[in-house]
Amino acid sequence: MTESKHTLVWDNCLRIVRDIITPQSYRTWFEPIKAIKLTGSVLTIEVPSNFFREYLEEHYIDLISKALRRELGREAQLEYNVKVISTEDPVTIPGQITQSIPTQKIPLSGKPVSIDNPFVIPGLRQNEIDSQLNPNYTFDAFIEGDCNRLGISAGLNIAQNPGKGAFNPLFLYGPSGMGKTHLANAIGIAIKKQYPDKIVLYVSANRFMTQYIDATTVRNKLTDFLHFYQMIDVLIIDDVQEFAGKTGTQNAFFHIFSHLHNSGKQLILTSDKAPVDLQDLENRLLSRFKWGLLAELQVPDYETRMSILKAKSYKDGIALPEEVLSYIAKRVTTNVREIEGTLISLLAQSTLTNKKIDLNLAESLIEKIVTKNKPEVTIEKIQKVVCDYFKIESDKFLSASRKRELVQARQISMYLSRNLTKNSLSSIGSKTGGRDHATVLHACNTVCNLLDTNKPFRSQVLEIEKQLQSV
Repeated sequence: MTESKHTLVWDNCLRIVRDIITPQSYRTWFEPIKAIKLTGSVLTIEVPSNFFREYLEEHYIDLISKALRRELGREAQLEYNVKVISTEDPVTIPGQITQSIPTQKIPLSGKPVSIDNPFVIPGLRQNEIDSQLNPNYTFDAFIEGDCNRLGISAGLNIAQNPGKGAFNPLFLYGPSGMGKTHLANAIGIAIKKQYPDKIVLYVSANRFMTQYIDATTVRNKLTDFLHFYQMIDVLIIDDVQEFAGKTGTQNAFFHIFSHLHNSGKQLILTSDKAPVDLQDLENRLLSRFKWGLLAELQVPDYETRMSILKAKSYKDGIALPEEVLSYIAKRVTTNVREIEGTLISLLAQSTLTNKKIDLNLAESLIEKIVTKNKPEVTIEKIQKVVCDYFKIESDKFLSASRKRELVQARQISMYLSRNLTKNSLSSIGSKTGGRDHATVLHACNTVCNLLDTNKPFRSQVLEIEKQLQSV
């Protein structure tokens, strides 16, 4: 046979495969394969990893068998070479140095081999990938308000058309306890309901890092790790800010992100800060986080807090007086998690003491919880203290005036807002006369420099901080 016979045979097989499976599946699972040689009726192909080979056996062996037998007859056999990443550098990504391992034969019939799944307990086998979604975190259980409406609207849109449109990736951000994890899970659950065949996976950034480290310590496992994540249809990564400073993890996630996005797969990410505020993350990752929609989940307003309390108490089968709900909503203002925790504590207190839930019980409990915390520092509070300190009217403070005393007062306010609140640079700028995040970042850098070189200025800032703690 001529040297190109194996290529011709495999190309003919690929024509059959291409007509049957989706274009995306073909690009993912067949384009990387290379035909190596043809000896008699035995065709040898090269695949990127053991996981790749196992996935072919799991999903496409019948199709490959029929196509190959059509070309070579009933005696057709298939062998493979597995291309392996060099283990000299555990951070190496596919496309770098490779080597071959001994040829092995793929059976054209028989039982499928299980997928090498990072979510399977060692020693157990599992063909189905568990989505890791929390079944309690649904859209029905998520209370909508002005603080989260954009995120919910985007999530519902994604649930209908995952991977399509302008919401890929969806980047949900905001302080802890705002419902980011709940909303991300709700989107995943809705997609699974709408598209049962799609592979949806929720994983925390911390667990992703642990899996990556495990993969780099075992020969040939890094490629399997990458291929596993590249087969996901909807990938939800919670708390991506934890990737900060983890160069190897960021490198791996960059390749996974790029593959999924280019393949039209949906990515949903959560973080406690907007991309512009994240530190120690590679610029190439940060730029990709901004490709889709950034949706901030903010502190719920009074009406939303009331709705959360009513929904939670109704779910627990407790009818609470309106005045009790109103009191809790007015006193507990930081985040959704603390609101729900306060209600649980109130119900427990009532049960343990056999007391009726009324305003007196609520007041005594919340006084013990809330008063232990420092008064909340907000952007508005900082601006008021700064204006009072420098004797500046609030309308002039927020104006476009470039007078030196106004500019410096704004810069101090923005610096303190960044250090003492959890608001993003964009949010701080928006509440400081509609300025952008670049202006806020410049202000923070200017104040930092002055604090190091100007003692009178440093004294002023420290005095303002002291006043904020006493307000």
